[in-house]
Amino acid sequence: MAVLEASDLRVRFGETEVVRGVCLRLDPGETLGVVGESGCGKSMTGYALMGMVPRPGRVTGSILLEGRELLGRPEAEWRSVRGAQIALVMQDPFASLNPVMRVGDQIAEVLELHRGMGRRQARDEAVSLLRQVGVPDAERSARKYPHQMSGGQRQRVVIATAFACRPKVLIADEPTTALDVTLQAQILRLIEDLQEQEGTAVILISHDIGVVAAVADRVAVFYAGRIVEEGPAEAVLRSPAHPYARALLAAMPRPHLQRLPTIPGQPPRFEDLPQGCAFRPRCPLADARCLEDPELRGSGGLRVACWHAEGPKVPIAPPKTRSPES
Repeated sequence: MAVLEASDLRVRFGETEVVRGVCLRLDPGETLGVVGESGCGKSMTGYALMGMVPRPGRVTGSILLEGRELLGRPEAEWRSVRGAQIALVMQDPFASLNPVMRVGDQIAEVLELHRGMGRRQARDEAVSLLRQVGVPDAERSARKYPHQMSGGQRQRVVIATAFACRPKVLIADEPTTALDVTLQAQILRLIEDLQEQEGTAVILISHDIGVVAAVADRVAVFYAGRIVEEGPAEAVLRSPAHPYARALLAAMPRPHLQRLPTIPGQPPRFEDLPQGCAFRPRCPLADARCLEDPELRGSGGLRVACWHAEGPKVPIAPPKTRSPES
């Protein structure tokens, strides 16, 4: 049984739909990488799965946690799930940590609330968790406030808090963006280690395809609030079928390129989506069929929302190289 399954997930603010019919499935111990441009609905999908969409947003569809429907449940029931069974690591630790509480107390509070520990036991466990995630001098660090720690240490505290209740699902929203490459590797390895120990399923949301390629089992490519390609990480990242996914991968920096390819045009505004496929105005393969929005379909675990998925893979804005003399 899937640990988490979302069907026709939609998030609407007034008349504007910012998550449009997302369907995804996550098995125990699996890592799903979610990639796409800023503003494409990645984080909002994560918030919907956590029951954290801000008002006046409205969420419809279905979210099953081990077969149990979460949508439509009262907030009190969501609070028993949030943090205990589905946990979130945000991009900015300051968005998660209380600046006027010691970090050890913040972790202990989660343990007291969700695991019913007494105060002394919770504090001892908080120190143990800090030690487990590699925070130096854990006992002393537990008494520090967030501003007294480095960015990497704060992110480790957030991860320790997220794993404190041994959640079934961890949603990591850009967990390494503000860190240097050395700390990025450490944080990703830490998440993998904890995942192996607890069997936690992970959704890794990132605009950094290199980070996703390093850890993901499957990849979902988002565009304009929906998944346009989803499948095994190696298949999607080595030979993407959707024109947008190909263009996104082509735009990754490479040492031998003087000039990177770009995707023409701008992402559409949710308030004014084009008719049919949302990528149509920017796609070199667009034709009359693209005036009808394609469904996400496929076989062998790979799904693509494109009428041209089986056709020739025309590159978008191919890169131009310069000779050393130019």
